[in-house]
Amino acid sequence: MSAFPVTRLRRLRRTGALRDLVRETTVSVDDLVMPLFVAPEALPNARLPGLARHTVESVVREVEELVRLGVPAVLLFGIPEEKDEDGSGAWVDDGIVQQALRALRPRFSELVLMTDVCLCEYTSHGHCGVVAADGQVDNDASLDLITRAAVSHAEAGADVVCPSDMMDGRVGAIREALPQLPIVSYAVKYASAFYGPFRDVADSAPAFGDRRGYQMDPGNVREALRECEQDVAEGADVLMVKPALPYLDVLRAVRDRFDLPLAAYNVSGEYAMLKAAAAAGDLDERAAATEALTSIRRAGADLIFTYWAKEFASWP
Repeated sequence: MSAFPVTRLRRLRRTGALRDLVRETTVSVDDLVMPLFVAPEALPNARLPGLARHTVESVVREVEELVRLGVPAVLLFGIPEEKDEDGSGAWVDDGIVQQALRALRPRFSELVLMTDVCLCEYTSHGHCGVVAADGQVDNDASLDLITRAAVSHAEAGADVVCPSDMMDGRVGAIREALPQLPIVSYAVKYASAFYGPFRDVADSAPAFGDRRGYQMDPGNVREALRECEQDVAEGADVLMVKPALPYLDVLRAVRDRFDLPLAAYNVSGEYAMLKAAAAAGDLDERAAATEALTSIRRAGADLIFTYWAKEFASWP
């Protein structure tokens, strides 16, 4: 390649049309999944609108708006009226997510309905599985309950189930019970400080201890690849890295190793930071959000779970 002055890389940056023509990475509404929270009572969130709670009735109205804007998929989380030690609200026939699925499925035939499969929102202790007598989360005892939740979601109309509990073997257990349904595995889910706003809206903070015994250590990337290998072997259809922005290197490592579709979760803390900075006048919200989402796509994500989905779709 010739050196300057023959080579002038700025030539293709001169106008917006030129920049658009040669852009390597783009973000489209078609790449986005909108997480939604369903509960017995609504709880608006003016500061973080993507983290509002909806009733079954209001989630139908919200999805109508999302479909109108072109958002192709939603991910449903449930906050039950009552919780217990085993998280039975996750799989009961009249559970809050099951009610939402039955309300949404007949109305929105083209919308991809995904559900988060975990016990943390439903257990009285806030952990993602069964707690044994010694206070530890019992991996193997949790698998049956997690699978029951996935099956109940499928029966209620879910197109895709997304196990997020980080129990070893949960993808295989769900795959055996649901041989035809797509599984998006939260394969690489770190024990992150960026989940705070989510835990507030989902009422899912652990009552004791933390989740470092089953979620991944933030310092590890080789382990992330082993997690992915295990989930691929067990029948996952899509792999996910969560959170997204602090783990772009992990996202790229997974992309380089595996050919499955790859998702990233742009989590609540990432969303809240940009919202707070924009509210303080420190940055342009639309520009910063678009840049963040572009970085996630550039690192290798095929789809992004993000609370920005509705706003992104509405921006001209």
